[in-house]
Amino acid sequence: MKFEYPLTEGRLIRRYKRFLADVELENGEMVTAHCMNSGSMMGLKEPGSRVWLSPATNPEAKLKWKWELVEAGDALVGINTGHPNKLAEEAIESGRIPALAGYQTIRREVKYGENSRIDLLLEDHDDASPAYVEVKNVTLKRKGAAEFPDAVTSRGAKHLRELARVAEAGKRAVMLYVAQRGDCTHFTIAGDIDPGYAEALELARAAGVELLAFACAMSTEEIRIEAPLEIRI
Repeated sequence: MKFEYPLTEGRLIRRYKRFLADVELENGEMVTAHCMNSGSMMGLKEPGSRVWLSPATNPEAKLKWKWELVEAGDALVGINTGHPNKLAEEAIESGRIPALAGYQTIRREVKYGENSRIDLLLEDHDDASPAYVEVKNVTLKRKGAAEFPDAVTSRGAKHLRELARVAEAGKRAVMLYVAQRGDCTHFTIAGDIDPGYAEALELARAAGVELLAFACAMSTEEIRIEAPLEIRI
């Protein structure tokens, strides 16, 4: 996924009210950017961090900037939760996720379950049933591991229960974790942060839900799903 416009570098002043971030641009201008991430962003919101913003494309948007990337150590991390679905779709179409290869049709945001929408519904495979794919953005890194979630997420647990019902009905259900960073050695669940999510995941696995995790190649020009991450749970 290439960024539509060149990113603008700045320094993070503060992230607040979850969805707002004050940033000082390289020219000294102070701006408020939309932080499209409802998580805790643990380890990614330190004042003074280098960040990159994209211009808002909607001329009527109240905030003229969107926060896209932050430098954490030697790594670039993508914090925009609006990107993983597109990243996943591109990777599936290009064959970079072998477990999801062979499907001819991808539909987005399809209604299913109890007032839910599946991120991606893969259909028209010669040898496999349709695949219901839920995509999660991963930014947290601890001890080399990409971890999810970084905050309590009742919505995430609900999605796991919905996927479990799909699997129990004999259909293919997949949870795909997309780490918008390339400096992790494996993936695991942050059960200490959200025990409820960890429990829901174990029940989903027992019901037949498949787990996949991938890291991304990151730059200020492009993000792309690249390498599978070993899942250690």
